[in-house]
Amino acid sequence: MSAGNHGSTPAAWTLVVLVALGFIVSTVGLLIGQWPVFWVGVAIVALGGIVGGVMKAAGLGKPREHAA
Repeated sequence: MSAGNHGSTPAAWTLVVLVALGFIVSTVGLLIGQWPVFWVGVAIVALGGIVGGVMKAAGLGKPREHAA
């Protein structure tokens, strides 16, 4: 078992914040009946996944486990 950081990395936090923000925006859009706001929220969720992946690839995510 590794002494990992449990995913507390800049990439993980950025992903979580953007996805949560996207879900909040989408929910508000649905509640007020504004479809453009809903789709902006969906786009924010997708952007969160992309940004998180790019940050991980740039070395800001959890380091890979090396086989022993």
